[in-house]
Amino acid sequence: MDVLDIARWQFGITTVYHFLMVPLTIGLGILLVVLHTMWVRTDNPEWLRLTRFWGKIYLINFVLGVATGLVQEFQFGLAWSEYSRFVGDVFGSLLALEALLAFFLESTFLGLWIFGWGRIPKKVHLAALWAAVIGSVVSAYFIIAANAWMQHPVGVVADDTTGRPVQMDFLAVLTNNTALAAFSHTIVASLMVAGALLVGVGLYHLRKRKLAGRSAEDVDHRVWHRSVRIGGWVSLAAFVLVALTGDWQGKLMYQQQPLKMSSAEALCETEAPASFSIFAWNKLGSNECDDVHSITVPGLLSFLAHNDFSSEVPGVNQLQEEYSEVYGATYPDDPSRFGNLAGEPIDYQPVLAVTYWSFRLMIGMGAVSAGVAGYALWSTRRGRIPTSRIGVYGSLLAVGAPFVANAAGWIFTEMGRQPFVVVPNPDVAVDEQIWFFTAQAVSPGVTAGEVWTSLIALTLVYGLLAVIEVGLLTRFIRAGITAGDTSPTPVGTGPDDDRREGPDGDAGGAGEDGRERRRPDDDVLQFAY
Repeated sequence: MDVLDIARWQFGITTVYHFLMVPLTIGLGILLVVLHTMWVRTDNPEWLRLTRFWGKIYLINFVLGVATGLVQEFQFGLAWSEYSRFVGDVFGSLLALEALLAFFLESTFLGLWIFGWGRIPKKVHLAALWAAVIGSVVSAYFIIAANAWMQHPVGVVADDTTGRPVQMDFLAVLTNNTALAAFSHTIVASLMVAGALLVGVGLYHLRKRKLAGRSAEDVDHRVWHRSVRIGGWVSLAAFVLVALTGDWQGKLMYQQQPLKMSSAEALCETEAPASFSIFAWNKLGSNECDDVHSITVPGLLSFLAHNDFSSEVPGVNQLQEEYSEVYGATYPDDPSRFGNLAGEPIDYQPVLAVTYWSFRLMIGMGAVSAGVAGYALWSTRRGRIPTSRIGVYGSLLAVGAPFVANAAGWIFTEMGRQPFVVVPNPDVAVDEQIWFFTAQAVSPGVTAGEVWTSLIALTLVYGLLAVIEVGLLTRFIRAGITAGDTSPTPVGTGPDDDRREGPDGDAGGAGEDGRERRRPDDDVLQFAY
């Protein structure tokens, strides 16, 4: 493997791993804001218990997400310095805003929320959580806007001397239609992840309590039942919105990156009307688009591409020829910029097997998640408690389905734009288009051994972090609602209850039974832990 292949593997592994945490942070953060808001509005202890429990899960995931996300920026300088130099004028503003504005909101106000229990008024405490979650969402938008610019570069002109893009219209970059579609799709997909987690964990605890003979009338039962119902409805609603936003994205991709979408359908030859492939076989794995057979739905692909059932959709072979005519049939013969690929023919066709199956895995896992949500709502209707081992543990296992769907979606998005790292914009004249091949994006001074070393080191570190996160999440999920979650109201959050007094008039101290009373800070420390 040469430096390019190793660098791509490195960035792919670390990015997919990091993105497993991103949708949970975004989706669970949005739901956590709703739970906390409901508690402040109603003073119902059920909402407080939900907020405390899911707040712990949110914080664990947030911390590990930050730790793994830091590596992404280091890789820009380590293995992709030419890429960083090329996109720097655009990415500089976006990443600066993400770090200085969005991440500031996240870190500062999340700290206030963690340590504000018992110290600041209820509404101020809630506002801190709102600010932190809004920061997460804004942060996601800046990152997605940067990625969307790579998929559809707008708001720039090429420098006459260097050929690099110079940002001329920052608003155009922020309002890129590709960014708007990708952002909306990402947010609702994140809600599917959070909803699936609420469903799986809630069903697990309901069954556990039922088999242990616990009463169905106590508060904790109602908390887990409510968790399942909220998660189920959120998952179903998000699935519908995922389909709608995905359709929007698909139509934009057919305008901006038709070869990606035709590869996702293994559409080798141009068709009118074009059929949607359900299952393909034969030479798909060898990346030969000459003899691929599919089970198809007639006309559906034309509708997905152009909103009618008869339009022509170009095939992979035709698009390969068109790309070769416009962007060149071979790489420039410059080994200093293109390495081993200098002077070689350019294959504009993405890896068929990856684009085709990642697209279906994304859709399939989303459907699985929606199906589990439907089962959860049906099995808990009118206060019922499901005890089926297959149903409950299957739902717990299916928590991973939307995670897989999110990861598969990003793999499809990124792998499908190869061999470009910045895709040309077909909406402008050819002489005004800006593009950048992945082959020329790698750092020229980095050796294969150096990238191998960093790849192995990062993979080992990420593996250790995965063990830590799974261990922490498993521990807290199994523990369920603990003592720190069950206080009717956190001390110090109202005007008249700044401290819960003991018999001697002091906060905490020993009670009449001689046992040590919990001090208000104990709740704060346990929650933060």
